[in-house]
Amino acid sequence: MPFLSRRLRAALLATASATLVAATLPAPVPLGIGDPLFPHLGNPGYDVLAYDIGLSYRGRNSEPLDAVTTIDARTTEPLDRINLDFTRGTVHSVQVNGLGVDFATRGEDLIIEPPGSLPEGVPLRITVRHTSDPSGEPDSGGWVRTADGLAMANQADAGHRVFPGNDHPADKAYFTFRVTAPQELTVVANGQRTGRIRHGDRTTWTYRTAHPMATELAQVSIGRSAVVERTGPRGLPVRDVVPAADREKLERWLRKTPGQLEWMEQQVGRYPFENYGVLVADTETGFELETQTLSLFERRLFTDGAFPEWYVDSVMVHELAHQWFGDSVSPRTWSDLWLNEGHASWYEARYAEVHAGKSLERRMRDAYTRSDGWRAEGGPPARPAAPAPGEKISLFRPVVYDGSALVLYALRQEIGEGDFDRLERLWVRKHRDSDAATADFADLASRVAGRDLTAFFDAWLYEERTPPMPGHPDWESTTPAGER
Repeated sequence: MPFLSRRLRAALLATASATLVAATLPAPVPLGIGDPLFPHLGNPGYDVLAYDIGLSYRGRNSEPLDAVTTIDARTTEPLDRINLDFTRGTVHSVQVNGLGVDFATRGEDLIIEPPGSLPEGVPLRITVRHTSDPSGEPDSGGWVRTADGLAMANQADAGHRVFPGNDHPADKAYFTFRVTAPQELTVVANGQRTGRIRHGDRTTWTYRTAHPMATELAQVSIGRSAVVERTGPRGLPVRDVVPAADREKLERWLRKTPGQLEWMEQQVGRYPFENYGVLVADTETGFELETQTLSLFERRLFTDGAFPEWYVDSVMVHELAHQWFGDSVSPRTWSDLWLNEGHASWYEARYAEVHAGKSLERRMRDAYTRSDGWRAEGGPPARPAAPAPGEKISLFRPVVYDGSALVLYALRQEIGEGDFDRLERLWVRKHRDSDAATADFADLASRVAGRDLTAFFDAWLYEERTPPMPGHPDWESTTPAGER
């Protein structure tokens, strides 16, 4: 046997050891945290603390952006592999704690081979160099192409169509965005702007969040935009982002936001984030979206004149209410979606009653009439049916909107307005910057009411038929056609 240096022998042993480990590991497969509606969403074994997302936009919204995503995390159990959610982009390289590592893609997972087995409790810095492609199907989420650039619409499971990560609201983290674009364009993202540096004919914009955020709430807007600044309650910074050509036309709507913020604070307490505003995008999505600190709206909602003023106002309040319910307090699983949409619909309806004379009781009675049909079509509020294959947006059905606001109306009837209002304030304060589940809401409601409400919530949230409405024994729900 020829003489081998100590360094060479060590290298050969390390190679043999790595080969042996690779041979004993199962083939890389997509994983998930077992969400009942999105079983492959999220990943076990680590907790993300922060994302740093760098994007380079060349000015053409159908071309991939060059991107670098850096993830700071900590393992929560021993790991032989690290799974990230990611699709709709090309991965060029991956580093873990500064070392280049092998990787593979399976389904919508990026599967990383770390440099050795990782014990529980160790810090990770994962750096992925990749592209981020906005040219996919427009209704599948992720990047949304606008008339002058891009925006994001990542709900419910589309954050990983833009950047790699742990794409589930149960794992919130702090975000930094560094976006480089042609100098004539404006970039705005969640949080506060911390930098703007011009280099040649391009500018790099930096934004950071002051509070943790779910991946589905990330927002980056790139376009020919005007940023309109004003103040809200207690001097809260309000910044609206609109197509520059529509700046004056949209002012009648933009100036409403401070008053809407003040009204919501009167209902549930202090606004939970560092700033707020509306992002008006010249695109057609078919929905509005509560991206954190910067809610996304279609331009046509404000400009085509088809919607009465009270309706537009209530939609604005719906997305604003989500900043408390859904953003600050995120759902632990997507089956807890009713807590998001039910509350946003509730305050939307309350606002329309107070400011436009639209009867809350009449709206809830109409919802009660339809409730059995909604449950038959989409499942009960806290046990919604899975979205149709290839139609993830179908999760957002009437039963999680007015069907779930109806649950809150029934709860207020059951425990009284005073306890109900106290519950709402306690809920958003207790779970601020975190996630919570349906069981947490039911437990807190029982404590506030001073009695066990388990039977009430079981019936209203999980039964196929709608229970009798407290205080309104004459209300009737129409029997679904298939059950007659």
